[in-house]
Amino acid sequence: MKKLIALFAVSAVASTSAVAGIALSGSASVSYDDNGSAASATSYDADMTITGTAGATTFTQAMDIDTAIVVSSTTLATTIGPLTVSADMYNEDDSTTVTTTGGRRTDSGDNRSVTVSLDAPIGDATIGLDNSGDVTVAGTFSGVTISHTIMDGADKTVGSASIAGMDVSLTNDAGSSTWTIGTTVAGTKVTVGSDKSVSAVFGVTGNTVTVKHVAERASTTPTNTTTHFNTSQKDAYTTIAVARDLTSGAALAATYNTFDSSLTLKASVAF
Repeated sequence: MKKLIALFAVSAVASTSAVAGIALSGSASVSYDDNGSAASATSYDADMTITGTAGATTFTQAMDIDTAIVVSSTTLATTIGPLTVSADMYNEDDSTTVTTTGGRRTDSGDNRSVTVSLDAPIGDATIGLDNSGDVTVAGTFSGVTISHTIMDGADKTVGSASIAGMDVSLTNDAGSSTWTIGTTVAGTKVTVGSDKSVSAVFGVTGNTVTVKHVAERASTTPTNTTTHFNTSQKDAYTTIAVARDLTSGAALAATYNTFDSSLTLKASVAF
């Protein structure tokens, strides 16, 4: 009996040690949408993330668990001296069932990848190389954060900075540029974008109010109609959302959408 008790104690200690390196997080929500003049609908969503850590190595797996356990991402990362090796181990199907927003008709293939990053002694720069041959140089210099990725015929540069109280972000992807500018005025955070979008976030008596205006979406035809859907035209619209955190740990939100005059009520919790 004493041997069994001792064996159980050792097992318990080993189990506790193993569990100590595992963290669980997630979220769940229920939404009711009256859909304006269309039929109302109730939707459910639940997600969970498992993070396992052993020394300088971290394994992270995210899952959608509301109807069945469906993996959405899997990443293994480790640090060896100045090198960081990250493996995207999940081969997702990036085709889409939405046929109006220019998404892919077919899966692009194997999306798994391995990236090796080096903390180079060049200021605060980091140099990264992935298995497709793309090279990324990123860092913060004099308050300006810049990331430049050298790809085959389609380089991408992302820059951001805070200048005179304004947060500026600029992206150039294969020659196409987009930008956003944000600032806070009298407690209201305002952001405008190159796509003519505008958002404002402010607090009112314990509630967070978010107002967003989305510009009209023009119809476009993709270069390759075999692999991508067309993008259909959509009129501009505005959403107004009021959210409040409850003492129970849950959050309630109500969102009105002018596009279809719909009201969505959402209860959610994050852990």
